Amino acid sequence: MSAVRGRSGVRPVTGRVLRTRSGSLSLRLHARSLAVGTLLALVTCVLGLFCLTTGSYSASSRDVVATLFGGGPAGLGFIVNELRLPRLLVAMMVGTALGLGGAMFQSISRNPLGSPDVVGFTTGSATGALVVILLLGGGLHGVAAGSVVGGLLTAGLVYGLAFRRGVQGFRLILTGIGTTAMLAAFNSYLLTRATLNDAQTAQLWLTGSLNGRRWDHVVPLALALLLLVPVALSLGRRMSLLEMGDDTARARGVPAEPTRLALLVTSVALTAVATAAAGPIAFVALAAPQLARRLTGSPGAGLVPAALMGALLLTAADLATQRALAPTQLPVGIGTAALGGLYLAWLLGREWRRR
Repeated sequence: MSAVRGRSGVRPVTGRVLRTRSGSLSLRLHARSLAVGTLLALVTCVLGLFCLTTGSYSASSRDVVATLFGGGPAGLGFIVNELRLPRLLVAMMVGTALGLGGAMFQSISRNPLGSPDVVGFTTGSATGALVVILLLGGGLHGVAAGSVVGGLLTAGLVYGLAFRRGVQGFRLILTGIGTTAMLAAFNSYLLTRATLNDAQTAQLWLTGSLNGRRWDHVVPLALALLLLVPVALSLGRRMSLLEMGDDTARARGVPAEPTRLALLVTSVALTAVATAAAGPIAFVALAAPQLARRLTGSPGAGLVPAALMGALLLTAADLATQRALAPTQLPVGIGTAALGGLYLAWLLGREWRRR
């Protein structure tokens, strides 16, 4: 939660630093970032409780809370614990993963337009999933594994093509956009060669949806985040130093290129596991870090606020797509794409006026 760099140069790092006695672990706390993070978490919890209480079968907050702890009215347990709660948890965790991944990638690229879904990592995950669905006939876990492998292979391809004695952000984004176009064309080709039923299944997955998410989706996603989130947070200090420039980072004992590669791999892995759980969901990874940065007033990437903002955005988007045209439920990917397109247009216009 630290501020390190502004538009005109390097700013002093602010906030209180907490360290272990040995000094091996440290955490910088910024009062405004802490307040924003707390507020985001509270709003997300309120929205989540509202998701659990509303729908075709409404229930009071007291009954829902009692049901979560093993009590409540008869029949409500299946609706809350088996239908609504897994969907809510998947939405929160996918949003968290996308927010974290987006913050890390925007720090690497040093560009507000830098996002895993803009530069092709999400499209690569979709390619891996389509290969499993259409060519290998795999099930739930096969699709998830294909999505992760596809995302990592795409990241390796983009990184390799962009590497010229190091990787610069602008070159990384241009290479990623080109790779996205090629992978999107390949995905379209796969759909044209599929049977009607397989094509419908694949197209539904490509839209990005939380419909029908159960505990089978929650458990592997939670295990993946238990591994990846601590890794991401442990790289936060190195990421902040890298934002000051490669020379400054090296002077502070941070190897620039290995750190950049570690950030990239972690960012892609977070995006890939999110895509594996819910399909490609656009613009959350792009918007969450920037909205969090504006709220915290910090020019540097704040990983925790970005993760909380991602969870809030996707929970709110899922609620809106469930209730806006009820009883018809839209895939959440449609809602994020519509709102994200408006946000991207505003962001491009703002960047153009600044130049």
